[in-house]
Amino acid sequence: MVKLIQKEIIEDIDVSENQVTLPENVYVKILKHKKALIAFGAVTLVALGLFFAKGLFIAATVNGNPISRLSVVRELEEHSGKQALESLIQRKLIEAELNKKGITITQEEIDIELKRIEGQVVSQGETLKDVLVAQGMTEEQLREQVAVQKKLEKLLADKTQVSDEELNAYIENNKITPPEGVKIEDFRKQLSDQLKQQKFSQEAQKWISDLTTNAKIRYYVNY
Repeated sequence: MVKLIQKEIIEDIDVSENQVTLPENVYVKILKHKKALIAFGAVTLVALGLFFAKGLFIAATVNGNPISRLSVVRELEEHSGKQALESLIQRKLIEAELNKKGITITQEEIDIELKRIEGQVVSQGETLKDVLVAQGMTEEQLREQVAVQKKLEKLLADKTQVSDEELNAYIENNKITPPEGVKIEDFRKQLSDQLKQQKFSQEAQKWISDLTTNAKIRYYVNY
């Protein structure tokens, strides 16, 4: 096809001593050929766009019948929309307040905490990857949660300290004795960490609750 067009163009060329001119009918042929190429390119781009954009609008097809992503979103909103919205609101409030107070952590702190979590999971005969899949989480999402928790730990550090008096009272009141073969120092350290985590959970919940109560939240959707 291209060779035929080239042949027609060559035959129609008017060659003079100093210039080469193309007759008007040749320009028309070239223009038609160019328009055909543009039209073909446009159709190809549209087809490719529809193919790659399909996942933006269609979640799945069942025997050729599509299920839109919008219908999936509506289903999710109906069952857990309120919980998801409240979670997003709290996340924004927490991030904004932590940034306001200048609370930061390093990547190394996150990595250390992830290794600690992974060690606990492995000790229970599982892998971190399997646990994340079961929870419907990615490692990046876990890192984000760890980052928020570590920042909150720094923010609430003064309220989560465990004194020796508190630890002794806890051991005495609950009549706890160290397991056989465990050093007393390690035993007390484990108990202290447990009490500290309990305090952190209580203080963090209170802090988030107060933050939410004092925030100006306007709802545009009711679930």
